[in-house]
Amino acid sequence: MTRSQDVLETNASTPLKASEDSPLPSATLGGEQRRSLEQITLLLFITVPFLALVAAVPLAWGWGVSWLDLGLLVGMYYVGCHGITIGFHRYFTHGSFKAKRPLRIALAVMGSLAVEGPLVRWVADHRKHHKFSDAEGDPHSPWRYGESVPALLKGLWWAHMGWMFDEEQTPQHKYAPDLIKDPAIRAVSRQFVLWTVVSLALPPLVGGLVTMSWQGALTAFFWGSLVRVALLHHVTWSINSICHAAGKRPFQSRDKSGNVWWLAVLSCGESWHNLHHADPTCARHGVERGQLDSSARIIRWFEKAGWAYDVRWPKRDRIDARRKEQPADAA
Repeated sequence: MTRSQDVLETNASTPLKASEDSPLPSATLGGEQRRSLEQITLLLFITVPFLALVAAVPLAWGWGVSWLDLGLLVGMYYVGCHGITIGFHRYFTHGSFKAKRPLRIALAVMGSLAVEGPLVRWVADHRKHHKFSDAEGDPHSPWRYGESVPALLKGLWWAHMGWMFDEEQTPQHKYAPDLIKDPAIRAVSRQFVLWTVVSLALPPLVGGLVTMSWQGALTAFFWGSLVRVALLHHVTWSINSICHAAGKRPFQSRDKSGNVWWLAVLSCGESWHNLHHADPTCARHGVERGQLDSSARIIRWFEKAGWAYDVRWPKRDRIDARRKEQPADAA
């Protein structure tokens, strides 16, 4: 068992040791505290795309959106979304499968294009979330302030995005030592600013070249960059907030994770969140019949191509052992 897997299986009530507050090696991107400049930058990356997302509704209603811009939005959205769900989450965080070296690096880059933070920090935060899920120490539980309606509303805001402005950060050397030791992955994580620029610049570059106009580049930037980033951010954050406050819970887990069906397509299968917390290393989250999980489907394609192996697919006895009620057919 690897050290990262040890972290996932440690009891949620175990307190962090004082030694875990020591500084990270300088080779990793980001420290243990967010500086003022980083917080301001983070605020801009949240508010500017969000304003674009709000403006997109009347713009689409009044002037419409071109097929090129729509294609760039959808294409870039699902590249980044699957980079997060397959790469950052199921592979790097939980080890749901093993990957050949080229796929490993490609997934690191794809996830970085989602503009959700450096890989090492993302993984460290999520591993800590699983260790303390919906208990004291969880970086983004919506139950942080209590279970009353006012407390839950405040907690939902915290879980959705407020936690990202917290100065105290997850110790990366404690929760992601395997990634820090990998020079290529460490480099991708440190190059987060570069991949952010690539992610935002690619749609206007394509839009400008296809239309041979500045207007084409501008509309592509609006839809393919700003609106796409905002939509992906809020869908991802909804897994932290909505999926830990609502939804069905057919499986036994030590937290309040639930399945939210209407987020399944946009989240690439991540919103089947109850099974994930009941069995974190499972490569498929939507295990019931009819539960769409595009991330699991793509992992299957990777496996058939020989790029991924030792995939932890759901097994009936393992699923039934975690079920609260009588067993039902698994997908």
